[in-house]
Amino acid sequence: MAAQSSNSNQLKIGILGASGYTGVELVRLLVRHPNASIALMTANAHAGKPYDAVYPHLGGNDLPDLIKTEEASWDGIDVAFCALPHGTTQEIVRELPGDLKVVDLSADFRLEDIATYAEWYGHEHYAPALQGDAVYGLTEFYRDRIAASRLVACPGCYPTAALLQLLPIVAAGQIDADDIIIDAKSGVTGAGRALKETSLFAEVAEGIHPYGVAHHRHAPEIEQEIGKLAGHSVTVNFTPHLMPMNRGELVTTYVRLANGVTADDLRQTLIERYADERFVRIVPEGSTPATRHVRGSNFVVTGVFADRIPGRAILVTAIDNLVKGSSGQAIQNMNLMFDIAETTGLEQEPLFP
Repeated sequence: MAAQSSNSNQLKIGILGASGYTGVELVRLLVRHPNASIALMTANAHAGKPYDAVYPHLGGNDLPDLIKTEEASWDGIDVAFCALPHGTTQEIVRELPGDLKVVDLSADFRLEDIATYAEWYGHEHYAPALQGDAVYGLTEFYRDRIAASRLVACPGCYPTAALLQLLPIVAAGQIDADDIIIDAKSGVTGAGRALKETSLFAEVAEGIHPYGVAHHRHAPEIEQEIGKLAGHSVTVNFTPHLMPMNRGELVTTYVRLANGVTADDLRQTLIERYADERFVRIVPEGSTPATRHVRGSNFVVTGVFADRIPGRAILVTAIDNLVKGSSGQAIQNMNLMFDIAETTGLEQEPLFP
């Protein structure tokens, strides 16, 4: 029977919220990670159940039964992945042992300014003392800080795709940071596994709809990171859409070029910035990224196009929202935190078709 291997040199992993989509994606990836052994998993709604009673496709991996969060013992655990709903992680993390490393997949520690967090998430920050210790987990840009951190706040799926395409060209001064339009589309798993009317099959199938128009919570996260490189606060035009597919994300961004800059210049900047990045690919001119090019993988694929409107360009980026947009990037960050080769456990090629 296949099973996750275990030895004294492996990291002992705890997963809070193991029954959600990001939680099960963590499990899927970690059971084949040579340096990881899952020792603890919580899921309050399914507490007491074997994991394969909730997710039969992961049977035969010798996984621990699901327990309630308050029943978790953190003795001997090296790292906790928090795959909990927004607003719940802060209260739990502040009670965890101080030497336990934490990789948070929620939005609870992404926004550096706690007043901004309160504005967008509708409640005060419950662990402000920890916010100053949190490192934004966009791996390709904060690698050194992530490696030295105790608490990593993994980016949202939309910010991951948008920032990877935009940050290098903002830093190079090649676009107007005050004129950015982001049109984003995601699979239904981005809405989580909890029962919601808007996620029902009849509500999603055979159609596309925008949501969070002009007030989606990922906007301030994108603005926070772009503003750092632009040298001033920025406001982006960001609209997400829900697509009738399980997983995948496509972000199309419209930008105004700086004087004398061409779309080819943007492409070259991205090629040079990501030349040594295993998971980021800049496609040749004329090639168009698609979600099927990254499905099930930790890869990011970006294309650059000259707009027919003079002085403008279009960037298109595809990621798997559950892997690079969430659980894969979280494991990438865990690897850094424990001085493990960054690509370990993440080099699966995309699934096709």
